[in-house]
Amino acid sequence: MVAFPFEISAVDGAARTGVLKTPRGDIRTPAFMPVGTAATVKAMTVDQVKDTGADIILGNTYHLMLRPTAERVKRLGGLHKFMRWDKPILTDSGGFQVMSLSGISKVTEEAVTFASHIDGSKHVLSPERSMEIQADLLGSDIVMQLDECVAWPAEEARARQGMELSARWGLRSKTAFGTRDTQALFGIQQGSTFRNLRQESSERLQEIGFDGYALGGLAVGEGHEAMCEVLDYAPAMLPADRPRYLMGVGKPIDLVEAVYRGVDMFDCVLPTRSGRHGQAWTWDGAINIKNARYADDEDPLDPTSDCSASRDYSKAYLRHLFKAEEILGQVLLSWHNIAFFQALTAAMRAAIAEGRFEAFRRDFAARQRGG
Repeated sequence: MVAFPFEISAVDGAARTGVLKTPRGDIRTPAFMPVGTAATVKAMTVDQVKDTGADIILGNTYHLMLRPTAERVKRLGGLHKFMRWDKPILTDSGGFQVMSLSGISKVTEEAVTFASHIDGSKHVLSPERSMEIQADLLGSDIVMQLDECVAWPAEEARARQGMELSARWGLRSKTAFGTRDTQALFGIQQGSTFRNLRQESSERLQEIGFDGYALGGLAVGEGHEAMCEVLDYAPAMLPADRPRYLMGVGKPIDLVEAVYRGVDMFDCVLPTRSGRHGQAWTWDGAINIKNARYADDEDPLDPTSDCSASRDYSKAYLRHLFKAEEILGQVLLSWHNIAFFQALTAAMRAAIAEGRFEAFRRDFAARQRGG
């Protein structure tokens, strides 16, 4: 018995479109989840995020457990009330940030012990503690198992060690999480770029049984082509009737190629991070709004967009905001980028439903290369 029904409405090759139904609202797939690291999607209000068409956002366990602390969020009514977002929230387990951001971390069978990047204080994150933080204190709708994300490149022996630990932590996460009607738990496939390890990981996760399945350990430096090579086989190893979530990805072309290979859900800091630095994603590729060529450009980023940031401000004005170091420039480009990513997933959903995803994929790739 799974927590949330997942209804696939159309399939086109390996690509599929559907709806993951949660008590806080439907998540249309393919879905892109804006990242709300510290209970905020950077430089955006929740109303702006909603207006882009986002059905779900992601919260970050590592950052929230350190500041303002998960216990404080709980006292203040849970993460949804705290940040005024009433739609679904997925929280990551904290494991990736522990290993990539903390000054010192030590992984044992029991847990990972780490030093806060904020003040150096010591903390312990176990599968059981991660479940407590995500499900009971933050109150997220989709909870991720604690896993070990092995750095790339990795020898097969090291990748196996991380995969096996992740599988054991997956079982402990499931035991601690239990069975819940209003919250779901996703397992995470690991194995780096080794097919045999991905297969074994998938089998072990399915023996445990999760509400959904993620593909972890990608977009960690291996590059687009190597990632696609793994995605040629890895999604199909996971149950076809459950959502498949590719963690931390990525560029628009990454999303299209992953959907082509059977992935349903994505998250990435890229839209807001690049927006804060003057990069705008468009149907014709990425542009740097700071370039002199836009100094007298009266056209908006996308005159056909429903998003005000995309439609109502000229490139010349946006460039001026960045050259003048005005905060509004970062706000508008972040808003535009999130809206573009949502428009992209909506276009993919339509293309799959109409049986023309291969043509959409080809056309999109050609336009991105020419941008």
